[in-house]
Order: sequence, then structure tokens, then C-alpha cells
Amino acid sequence: MNRIDLVEELVYQSVRSSGPGGQNVNKVNSKVELRFNVMTSFALSEEERLILLLKLKNKINKTGELILVEQTDRSQLRNKQKVTAKLFSILEKALVKPKKRFSTKPSRSSIERRLESKRVQSNLKSLRKDPGE
Repeated sequence: MNRIDLVEELVYQSVRSSGPGGQNVNKVNSKVELRFNVMTSFALSEEERLILLLKLKNKINKTGELILVEQTDRSQLRNKQKVTAKLFSILEKALVKPKKRFSTKPSRSSIERRLESKRVQSNLKSLRKDPGE
């Protein structure tokens, strides 16, 4: 994934932000909506595209767009920077390959410790019983 190629494919849209903010909210388009089409992106390889479609299937719509929204700041520029950083963070996390897990066998001493603790626990529980039983 090449970040420079990816930035060229991003589509930003500014809309009026909701919530408190007084008159500023009513006249300034500070909320930024970022649209990134995973299906048609040239910056992604076919393998990366498939991984993203699988891992981000709940965040990608039917047309293959990943839509992110940012409206925490009153500044449109800061919201644009934040939403872009959020996109790169999501893509990097999704494209990390998981470590291969090697199966291991418990050591003999750990097995013996576990069995000994089971014996001790069993003995404690048996001591709680009524002597008449």
C-alpha cells in the first residue's frame, strides 16, 4: 500500500456539523466525511483488497466505499487531518499479518504442579465433609 497513491484517491466532503457550537455550527461546514473506494483503488494490490474487504466488511458499504466521519474539532482542516490519520490507522491495522502460532507442549514440571494443586484442592474439599458421610 503506497500512501501517496492512496491520498490521490481519497474523496473529502464537508458538511455542517451537528451538536453544540452556537452560531458557528449553523454557518461553517466543519464536519469532514472521507470516502475511500476499496474496490476501485489502484494503490492496493488484489491481495490487500481482499484482506480489507474481509476484515472491514462491517465498515464498507455495498458499493465498496469505506466512509469515515470526523467532527470533533471546529476547524475543517483539523478534522480533515484527523479523518485521514484515522483511515491510515484502520488500513494499517487491517493489513497486519497475524503471527503464525506454533503449538507447544506443557513441560513435565508444569503438568506435575497442576496435578499437585488438584490433589491439594481435592484434599481441602474432602476435609469439609461431615465425618459421618
